[in-house]
Amino acid sequence: MDISVLGAASDAIVALADPFRLLMLGCGVLFGLFLGIIPGIGGLAGMALLLPFTFTMDSYAAFAMLLGMSAVTGTSDTIPAVLFGVPGTAGAQATVMDGNPMAKNGEAGRALSAAFTSSLFGGLVGALLLALTVPVLRPFMLYIGSPELLGFSVFGIAMVAVLSGTSPLRGLVAAGIGVMISMIGADPQTGTLRYTMGSFYLWDGLPIVPLVLGLFALPELADLAIKRSAIASESKYDTRKGMSEGLRDALRNWWLVLRGGGLGAGVGAIPGLGSSVVDWIAYGWAFQTTKGADKTFGKGDVRGVIAPEAANNAITAGSLVPTIAFGVPGSASMAILLSVFLIHGLVPGPEMLTTNLDVTYSMVWSIAIANILGAGLCFLFSGQLAKIAVLRYTLILPAVLIFVYVGAFQSSRNWGDLYALLIFAAVGWIMKQLRWPRPPLVLGFVLGALIERYMFISTTRYGFEWMLRPLVVVLFTMAVIVLAGPLIRHVRALGGFKGIASYVGTPRLQWSDLLYVGVLALAGVMVAEALQWPWGAKVGPLSVGILTLSFCVLSFLNQVFTRSVQRARADAGEIRQEVHMDTSVDHGDITLKTVALRAARFFAFLVLFIAMMAVIGLIPTVPLFVAVFMRIEGREKWQLIAGYAAALTLTVYLIFDQLLRIPWPQTLLGQWFPALTVIPSV
Repeated sequence: MDISVLGAASDAIVALADPFRLLMLGCGVLFGLFLGIIPGIGGLAGMALLLPFTFTMDSYAAFAMLLGMSAVTGTSDTIPAVLFGVPGTAGAQATVMDGNPMAKNGEAGRALSAAFTSSLFGGLVGALLLALTVPVLRPFMLYIGSPELLGFSVFGIAMVAVLSGTSPLRGLVAAGIGVMISMIGADPQTGTLRYTMGSFYLWDGLPIVPLVLGLFALPELADLAIKRSAIASESKYDTRKGMSEGLRDALRNWWLVLRGGGLGAGVGAIPGLGSSVVDWIAYGWAFQTTKGADKTFGKGDVRGVIAPEAANNAITAGSLVPTIAFGVPGSASMAILLSVFLIHGLVPGPEMLTTNLDVTYSMVWSIAIANILGAGLCFLFSGQLAKIAVLRYTLILPAVLIFVYVGAFQSSRNWGDLYALLIFAAVGWIMKQLRWPRPPLVLGFVLGALIERYMFISTTRYGFEWMLRPLVVVLFTMAVIVLAGPLIRHVRALGGFKGIASYVGTPRLQWSDLLYVGVLALAGVMVAEALQWPWGAKVGPLSVGILTLSFCVLSFLNQVFTRSVQRARADAGEIRQEVHMDTSVDHGDITLKTVALRAARFFAFLVLFIAMMAVIGLIPTVPLFVAVFMRIEGREKWQLIAGYAAALTLTVYLIFDQLLRIPWPQTLLGQWFPALTVIPSV
C-alpha cells in the first residue's frame, strides 16, 4: 500500500538513527573524505571496495555507508585542488581556477572554508530537491529520451564558448580536439577501430583520469618547480580568521550556493553527464551571471570556488533520481549501487516510490547527514591544511607527484595510463603557457562520445523528427545563444566588422604560432584517416574535424593579422580586457631560458619516475625518487630525506598495496630475478 511522504520520511530518519547504521554512515564518510584527497581515485573505487561489506548488512546500513562515502568525495577533493592545483577528482577541476590562485595569494584557509561551506549547503540542497521530487519525478523522467539527452549534451558542450574567455575561437578549437579524442577506440555502431594506432590499450577509448591529471595537475606542479618557492610566500589570514572569512563568503553568496546546488542535482539526474562537467557548467554560469566576474574570475575570486563546489556536492543526490525511478544509473558509482538493490531484494521503479518509500528517504537522509559530517570534519582540519601552502616546494612535490602517478595508473591499471599522463602533461603545460584554454578540451572529451551515441540512437529511432521535440528545440536554441555570445562580444569589442577591418595590419608571426601548426596537422591527419572508414564510423569525426580545422584557420588568421593593432589598442585602453578562463602564468622575474630549462628538468624527473617504476616497481621507486628529487632540487638534509621517504613509502604501501590491492605491472627486475617478486610491486 502507499505510504505518505511525511510518514515515510519520518520512518526513515528513525530507522537511520540506529547506532550501527549511524556507525556505518560515519565509516563511509571517513573513507570518502580519504579517497577525495588522493588524486585520481574517486568514489567509483570506493564503491567497489565497500560493496562486499554490504552483503551482511540491512538495506538501511548498506545504503548509508555507500552514499555516505559517495556524498563527501566532492568535499575533500577540494583540498588538493586549492593547495596544489591538483583536482582530487574530476569534479574539482573548476575549483582549481580560483582556489589555487587564492592559495598562492595567501588565502588558502579562506578558500577551503568557503569551499567546505558551499559543499555542505550544496549537498543539502541536492538532498532536499531529491526529497521533494521523489513523489513526482517518474512522469518527468518518462518524457526524457535520447533526443533530450542529446540536447542536454549539446547545451553542455556549448558552454565551451563561456569557458574560452579572451579566445573564443581557440576554445572552440580545443573543444573540437577534445571531441575527436573522445572518439578514440572501437566505434559502437560499426566496430571500426578509430585512432588506436595499433594499441590494444586504446580499443576501449582513452580514460578520463590520465587526461584530467595530465592537463591540470602536472602543469601546476611544473610551474611550482619552475618558481622553486612555496605555493604562497605568506598567509594573509591566521587560521581562525581565514576560516571565518570563508564561511561569511559562502553565506553572503547564498543565492550562488542555491543555484549551484540546484544545477548539480539537475545535471546529476541526466545519465552520462555527471561530475566531470557539472563543475565547469556551474563555473561558466557563475561567470556569466555574477557581477564583476569578468575582472576577477581566474585570479582568486572566492565566488569561482563557491559555484562549482556547491554543484559538485549535489551530484550524488541528482544521480539517484534515474537510479531509483528506472534503474538507469546516473553515474558509474550508481551502477555499482544498483547491485545493492538486487542484493537486498529491492527493485528500482514504482516500488521504490510507493512500498519502499521509507528506504528511498533513508538515502535522502544519508546524503544530508553525510554532507554535514564531511563538512564538519574538513572544517576541523582546514586550518592545519592551509599551512601546507607555505611549505617548501621540495616537501610538497614528491608526495603529490607519487599520488598523481598512482591515481592515473588506477584508471585502467595499464602502462598506457602513465604514457597518456605524460603526453597530456606536456600538452597541458604548453597550452597554459601560450594561453590556450584547457577546460573546453576536457568538456569536449567528456561530452563528445555522448553526443555521437545519442545522435545515432535518436536518428535510428525517430528519423529526423526528434529535432522538433519541444525540449530539444529549447535546448538547441539555448546552446546557439550561449555559443554565439562570446563571438558577438568579441566582434563588438573590436568595433564591429568595420572595426575588424581596421584591425587588419601587417601579419606578424611568433614562435607561439607553431602550436597552430601542430593543431592543424593533428586535426588534418585525423580527418584524413577518417576518410577510409565506413559511413557510420566516419560521419562524426569528419564533421567535427572539418569544423575544428575551420575554427583553427580563422583563429590563426585573426592572431597573425590583428596582433599588432590589438596590442596597441589594448595598451591605449581602447579594448576591454576579458578574463582568461584558465589559471594564470606567473614566473616572476625568471627569464624564458630559465623557465624552459627548469621545465625540461621537471619533465625529466617525470620520465625518471616511470623508468624506475618499470625496472624495480613503484614501491621501491618511492624512497629512491624522493631522495634523488629532494637532494638535487633542494639540497635537503639526509635525516629529513630519510624520514620523509620512509613515511611516504609506508603510506603508499598500506593504502595502495594493502587497502586498495592495486595489481602492479610486472617489472624488469621481477622478470630477471623471479625470487624478488616477494617485494611489493616488484
